[in-house]
Formats: sequence, C-alpha cells, structure tokens
Amino acid sequence: MRWENLTAESEHGRADTALFDADAVTTRTFDTPEFAGITFHEVRARSILNRVPGASRMPFEWTVNPYRGCTHACVYCFARKTHSYLDLDTGIGFDTQIVVKVNAPELLRHQLASPRWQGEHVAMGTNVDCYQRAEGRYRLMPGIISALTERANPFSILTKGTLILRDLDLLTRAARVTDIGISVSVGFTDQDLWRTVEPGTPAPERRLDVVRTLGEHGIGCGVLMAPVIPFLGDHPDQLRATVRAIAAAGATSVTPLVLHLRPGAREWFMSWLAARHPHLVRRYERLYAEGAYAPKWYQRRITRQVHELAEEYGIGPTRAGTHRRIRPPEPAEPLATGPDVQTPTQLTLI
Repeated sequence: MRWENLTAESEHGRADTALFDADAVTTRTFDTPEFAGITFHEVRARSILNRVPGASRMPFEWTVNPYRGCTHACVYCFARKTHSYLDLDTGIGFDTQIVVKVNAPELLRHQLASPRWQGEHVAMGTNVDCYQRAEGRYRLMPGIISALTERANPFSILTKGTLILRDLDLLTRAARVTDIGISVSVGFTDQDLWRTVEPGTPAPERRLDVVRTLGEHGIGCGVLMAPVIPFLGDHPDQLRATVRAIAAAGATSVTPLVLHLRPGAREWFMSWLAARHPHLVRRYERLYAEGAYAPKWYQRRITRQVHELAEEYGIGPTRAGTHRRIRPPEPAEPLATGPDVQTPTQLTLI
C-alpha cells in the first residue's frame, strides 16, 4: 500500500490551517480500491477535548472526535452540517473529504494531565465514527484509549465499525480501572436498506458479531437501534427481525431512535429519497413538516413497539434520560478505580 502526497505540509497561518483550526495540513490520497476517490486532510489539532454545547441537556459533557467526515457515507448522518464549517461539501464531500487529527492521542494525554481536568466522562463516536475505515490506517484509537486508561478516566464509544475488536485487549484493560460503555448502532437488519443508506458500513450482522464478541469477553454492549427509518424500516416485521437479532447477539440493552433530519442531512437525504423512492417524498414532507424530528406520536409508537419486542426477547430497554454502567469481571488483583461517574447512553447524536 502506498500513500501519495498531494500537497506539502502547509505553513503556519495559511488560510487552510485556519480553515481546519489546526497548525498544519497535509493532504493525501490512498492508492487502493478501498479508498478510491477519498482525500485525507492530516491536521495537527490545537485541542481534542470538546465541551458539548448545551451540555446540561445531554447525557455527556465532553467528547473526543479524532476524525471529521466519514466514509460510512450514511445518507441520513446528522454530522454532515459540520463539514460546512470547513467550507467543505456536506454531500459527497462529507463522505470523501476526511479530516484526520493525527496528534489526537498525544494531545489528549496532555489535556488529561492538566490540573484543570476533573476526570469527567468522555464520549466518542458522537459526531462521526471513530472506527470508520480510516482508523485502520491511522490507528488513533489505541493511543486515545490508552491515554484515558492511564488516568482511569471513564469513557464510552458508539460505533458502526467492526474495527473496534482490534482494540479488545485495550478495552478489557480499561474496564478494569474505570467505567466504560460500548454501544453499537444497528437500526435495521434489512440487507437492501443497508446497502442503499449505509453503503460504507459493515453489514448489520457483522456489527452484531461485535456485540456478541464483546459480551463473550466480559464487556457488556448495548445497541442503539438507530435510525428507525419511516416507511422503509419501520414495518412491524422489520422491527421484530431487528430486535430478535439484537437479542440473539446478547445485547445488554436496545434503545430505539427514529430518524431525524437536521439541516445539511435533510437536504442530502431528501435528494437520495427523491432518486430512490420518489413516491415517499410527499409523505416525508408531511411527517417532518414541523422540523428535524418526526412527530411525538410517531416516536412514541416506535419506542413502544421496540420496548415490547425487547421485553418479549428478554432485553432490558435503556430509556432516554437514564444512565447505565458497564462492569467488567473483577480482576485477580485489586486495581485503582477511576471517578465514580456513570456512563451515559448516547441517544441523540446518531
């Protein structure tokens, strides 16, 4: 495999460094079919711990996002809007222009060592997936997990990526010294729907294999059943098949979340819908006439159906506004424990 440099590292103060809020930018392409048409912008970020705006309304206050843009190419991804902050396209550009914060592990280690840091819970995967395909090349997560483990700092990860299993030993080690929470996103098991709306992700059954494997190694894993896509993935038979598969994988919880269409994502999704399912456009316009979220009555209906199915299949649903802690098997030797911070479920950012 070969990386081909397209531009030399930028000098400090250039427009592109200001654009990416970083000290340097190097742009590369990868010459394998897997990364055809994708451009990587390697940056040295100035900060990696991000405080969540309006954190009082969220189940977590701090996030770490080593990437911006995502090759999962989910047509509904709410994070598409964030690419516009970089003057990048929120459609194809979001899928193919990936910003990589190459200094994320060292920067996180430095920020965690600050006397001002109080050991708060850190959530990952809340913007774009930290285990998207690029992580296989850049390997940022091992250093990030290690930095958090060294400080016994509680954290959680939400992912659609199977690459998380590469770091199973690191996660097991972290679970011995602090509270960790792992969630995998699987909104549906319909193969045709998966191929069209999540073309860059591992298949749903592969993601459920992650749930199963983590559980076998003593790390409980919940499933964020998101998004439930109106008129395409919400038929009772589809919901049943998905919850049944989640239960079979040994998930500790299932949390349904109906598709929401924020600005940036809405335009891209509706364009896709018009091309693939034009007969549904008017129905979506009516359903989402009041804004980014489906009506409360619809959300409640889906939530009720999924919770009933979860009870039938023996899964305890995690509801919005609750917290849950992942407790690993007790280690052979006593180990230092981190701050007693409960791990929040991630309900609103996928």
